[in-house]
Amino acid sequence: MARQHTDQEYESELQKLRDRLLLMGAKVEEMITSSMRALVERDSLLAREMIAFDHQINRLELEVDDACLRILARRQPVASDLRFVTLALKIVTDLERMGDLCVNTCERVIELNDEPPLKSFLDLPRMSEVAQGMVRDALDAFVAADSDRAQQVIKRDDILDQYYSDIFRVLLTYMMEDPRNIYRATRVQSVAKYLERIGDHATNLAEMVVFMARGKDIRHTGSTRHLSQVPAASK
Repeated sequence: MARQHTDQEYESELQKLRDRLLLMGAKVEEMITSSMRALVERDSLLAREMIAFDHQINRLELEVDDACLRILARRQPVASDLRFVTLALKIVTDLERMGDLCVNTCERVIELNDEPPLKSFLDLPRMSEVAQGMVRDALDAFVAADSDRAQQVIKRDDILDQYYSDIFRVLLTYMMEDPRNIYRATRVQSVAKYLERIGDHATNLAEMVVFMARGKDIRHTGSTRHLSQVPAASK
């Protein structure tokens, strides 16, 4: 992605597209952080603010879509530029879904705050930090076309899956100990599932980066072990 075009107007359009994607990603990261803070601090006001905040992400999705379509129509990009623009159209969908998952989290926060606190939120804050880091690194890898960093993001999805599994088991014991815990435990479990799904979307982004940089589609393969042997895609 570092290659510069002799057409400065075209280069400016591509840079603005990158900037919009990064801004959208930054807002998603903010939503992940704030929705978890709302949960831990039992802050319903913050939760409602984040639900409204999602409109900014939706607006950016439309702006990125429009920018991509204009570049495709006016510039007819080829090779790496074509991969960049077409993948940007897919990436905004994943980012928008992450925002929706944060909204879902905030909705569960508001429900939980109407009830007495559960024993603890277990490893949810750490799980949130992992998910947020995956989103940030996946976007950085996308802008830099860095397939190595993208592979690291993909590997970290296993960490989120393990967190979810551990949290689910503990919540199950809470529900077995006292049926009055069921309502609250299922909502905490939902939050853990939303974070796990955010990790899945970040993994999708990382897989797209590998395709953009290497020209190899690794979706559904379950492994990137031999990726280092694959030459970079042509420019």
